[in-house]
This record gives sequence, C-alpha cells and structure tokens, in this order.
Amino acid sequence: MTTLRVLRHAAACGFSDYATIYTWKTWLAGWYVRVLAQVAFFALIGKLLDSQARVEYLLIGNAVMLAAVGGLFAVAGTTWERRAGTLPLHVASPSSPVVVFTGRSAWGLTEGVLSSAGTFFVAAPLFGLELALRSLLVLPLLVLVASSSYALGIFLGGLVLRAMSTRNVVANVVSATMMAICGVNVPVEFFPEPIQWVGQALPLTHGLHAIRDVLGGGSAASIIVNAALELLVGLVWLGLALVTFNRLAEGGRRSGAIEFAA
Repeated sequence: MTTLRVLRHAAACGFSDYATIYTWKTWLAGWYVRVLAQVAFFALIGKLLDSQARVEYLLIGNAVMLAAVGGLFAVAGTTWERRAGTLPLHVASPSSPVVVFTGRSAWGLTEGVLSSAGTFFVAAPLFGLELALRSLLVLPLLVLVASSSYALGIFLGGLVLRAMSTRNVVANVVSATMMAICGVNVPVEFFPEPIQWVGQALPLTHGLHAIRDVLGGGSAASIIVNAALELLVGLVWLGLALVTFNRLAEGGRRSGAIEFAA
C-alpha cells in the first residue's frame, strides 16, 4: 500500500507538471495534429509505391511507434528531480527511488497510448484499412507496448542522471533505433541476424507483431505468445531499472555525491 501511495503521489506530481505545458486544446491542436501528420506521411509513402499492403504496414507501424515514444519520455522525465534539487530527498527517503520515478513520468505513458490509439483509429479509415470488432484488442496491446517502452525509459533515465546533458540524445538514439529495427517500417527479418536479436530484446517488436496479427487475422496463439514476450521484455527492463536506481542511491549515500542542485 505504501508503494502504491508513493506511485500515486509521484504520478499526480508529474501530471501537474505536464498540465503546465498542455491544455486539452493545445494538445489537440499542437501535439496530436503533429503526430497524425507524421503517421499520414509514412502511409503516403505506401500510396506512392501504389501498394495498399505497404500503406497498411507503414500506418500500423508508425501509429504503434507513438506508444513507444510516449514511454521513452521517461528518459527526460527522470532528470527533472535532479534539476529541481530534490534527488537527495528521494535517496534519503525509505522508499526506493525507482518507485518515485516510475510514477513521476506516468504522463508519458498515458500520452503515448492516447496518441497512438487516437492516431491509428483516425488514420486507418482515411487510408482504407478496414477495422473489424477484434480491432479493439489493439487497445490493451498499445498499453502493453507503452508500458514496456516506459520500463526501458526508466532504465535509461537512471543512466542519464549521471550525465543529464545526454538525456535527449539518448532518448532520440534509442527511439530511432527502435523505429529502424523493431518492424515499424520494414520487417525485422530484413536485417542480419545479430541486429534481429537486438530488436527482439527491445520493447515494441513483439507488441507490434501481436497488433499486426490482430489486424491481419492472425491466430490467437501467435497474438498471446507475442504479447507474453512483450511483457517479458518490459519486466526485464524494469528489473534493470530497479538495479540501476538502487546502485545510484547506495552510491550517493556512501559518498555524499548526490547534490541538491543540478
């Protein structure tokens, strides 16, 4: 119960910060229009190739990618506490810092799911992708993709706390890598086997595969297996995040090196 209470208060703090950036009007007119145009851009490449199959492949991949991008906002979000000078207070508290940071950037997870779902279900009919009732299964899978990517973002955030100037570089490099090798624009099998293994270890790959199976009429077994693999990948990254933050906290307590200012 204590952990849940810490998560709730940390999430409330993060959403409060986010509300100073966007209102629902500026979110729709600014962010949402931007990501909808981004997905439409890639779908139009399929139109140029005169291939409806390619249109659908690119549309689905880039719409789902938005869920992963939202999760990766946690990379930058974890640095806010250090910039505010409150990181030592988290380290001194009885709660694990990873619990605080997991809640702190929950707005990114929420935005990722809303952006991805809102973009997909609007763009799909516009580009001739027929949606059956089973398409609603995409929603929980988007939550899964965003959550596993969020776990990776928390892990990376724990690393960039030691070098905060790299936070945007790290987030952008990882995002671009996922977009390139996780099956967003080209199949994972297109790449050499070592790169395929990297893709399998990243969030998005298995979740996107499950979503393509849902929309393409794939078997329930394939959907469940890929969803389970996506969950496993997310749990591994969350475990690594726990180790990273605990080492940061233990090192700070031991050396007194965690400062009260950025």
